[in-house]
Amino acid sequence: MSTPPIRNEAAPVRWAIIALAVAFIGLFILLPLLNVFAQAFVKGWQAYALALVEPDALAAIELTLLVTAISVIANTAMGLVMAWAITKFSFRGKSFLITLIDLPFSVSPVVAGLVFVLLFGAQGFFGFWLIDHGWKIIFAWPGITLATIFVTFPFVARELIPLMQEQGTTEEEAAVTLGAGGWRVFTRVTLPNIKWALLYGILLCNARAMGEFGAVSVVSGHVRGETNTIPLQVEILYNEYQFQASFAVASLLALLAIVTLVAKTLLEARLNARSRGH
Repeated sequence: MSTPPIRNEAAPVRWAIIALAVAFIGLFILLPLLNVFAQAFVKGWQAYALALVEPDALAAIELTLLVTAISVIANTAMGLVMAWAITKFSFRGKSFLITLIDLPFSVSPVVAGLVFVLLFGAQGFFGFWLIDHGWKIIFAWPGITLATIFVTFPFVARELIPLMQEQGTTEEEAAVTLGAGGWRVFTRVTLPNIKWALLYGILLCNARAMGEFGAVSVVSGHVRGETNTIPLQVEILYNEYQFQASFAVASLLALLAIVTLVAKTLLEARLNARSRGH
């Protein structure tokens, strides 16, 4: 059974709108993406491979993976906690807490990075205490991790909160009535109901963490081979007119974007199928 059209505009109008949308996506999304790969392989596979195994590039990849892993784990745990608190309990200040969750979306990443510098830098609020105890936050991987956690914090929580609000607390209350403990309720009732939304939030968090530039640029110090992530390494190579190498490293982020897009599409299809099932 075919689905009737949502609107009844004349065929030329519909085709014109569709053509405009396709042209926009092709010009501003697909064309730049294809250009990244074209420039990455302009000198051949050997030059591409050499650019990726260069020591500074490997260090940037390693640091990016480390920071991303920590950020995703931290934000997954705290996203679950935040979503659980907001959807399962009633308390004063809940609306304010939801607003705080959205704060990283409204604050410029550069400003966020500057805040961490003012807090943990050598002249910052905690700077002298950190120096006395031999701890280095800014211009080191801990500062990069903190900045990345901040800018990626809302993704998991924001995917879970609407779904958990829609599901309500009926199933958890029934499980408790039957004698299930808190952990058993979470693993056997709550988690299966939210697993696809959770994976979707983790996917978005991971993609943003690997591609974050603004906040990381402020707190990293741009120390080659030590505090440069993949986006910062791309910038340095490009500024040094090593265009092929910069595009080769950038292609890793482009590949991530493609993988994210495919996974996002599959997860959305699964979520839609689950919604129709209910």
